[in-house]
Amino acid sequence: MRGRNPAVLLLVAGCWLLVKHYFFCQHLHKGLTVSALYCHLGLLAYQAAHDLQTSLVQRRRRGELDQDLFLITEHPPVFTLGRRGTRNHLLVSEAFLSHEGIRVVPIERGGDITYHGPGQLVLYPIIDLRQAGLSATGYVTKLEELMLRIAADWNITANRDPRNRGIWVGDKKLGSVGIAIRHGIAFHGLALNVNPSLTPFGWINPCGLSGVEMTSIAKETGQEATLAKVLSRLIHHLKDIFNRDFKETTKEPFVLAVPEVP
Repeated sequence: MRGRNPAVLLLVAGCWLLVKHYFFCQHLHKGLTVSALYCHLGLLAYQAAHDLQTSLVQRRRRGELDQDLFLITEHPPVFTLGRRGTRNHLLVSEAFLSHEGIRVVPIERGGDITYHGPGQLVLYPIIDLRQAGLSATGYVTKLEELMLRIAADWNITANRDPRNRGIWVGDKKLGSVGIAIRHGIAFHGLALNVNPSLTPFGWINPCGLSGVEMTSIAKETGQEATLAKVLSRLIHHLKDIFNRDFKETTKEPFVLAVPEVP
């Protein structure tokens, strides 16, 4: 190595990384197979899901998890407060929530306050955005596209709205997006209302927007919408939107004991 200019060596190394990234993106663009995993967690306490995500982000960063992993779950009732949120958008008292047994959990995702509960599809992709060649905005757009396609499966005409990310049916919000990124690894994700109780949404200004009504697939269609029916098409849409060859995995490789309820 004696006599070689360090600046030149750094330039060569940088170019090599760019070439690797280019060919990875070409690999995706041409439709060649890139593998990813998905895992059904079932009904899972919010804090347990959050702890699992943060652990997986570190493992993805270190290379111990060498594929993107999409976690599929639903939560017992909980309010989450994003990094831009304030409790001013909580319209009921702490005593009321205590009586209802619902916590407010501050978290690092974008956005304001929202509600999670049974009957809501929650998807948490643990995805390396750099490796996937995705910007944060482009990634959020893909999550919206996923929800739009699921809505279309139920003959619901949904759309995006410039005032807030997610998907809408007219002036009613059907699905929300909120992500966080650490060292290029994205986590958190989306929440799509399939058939949850919509009452708790009335206790907040959803996503920090006053006067906004939330809706669900069940409400819009008048049909018996279930998570099982939605999940039957979910992986098909994920394959198409993210251009991945998805394989199912169990939760055991990632966590020794995940409680099913809080």
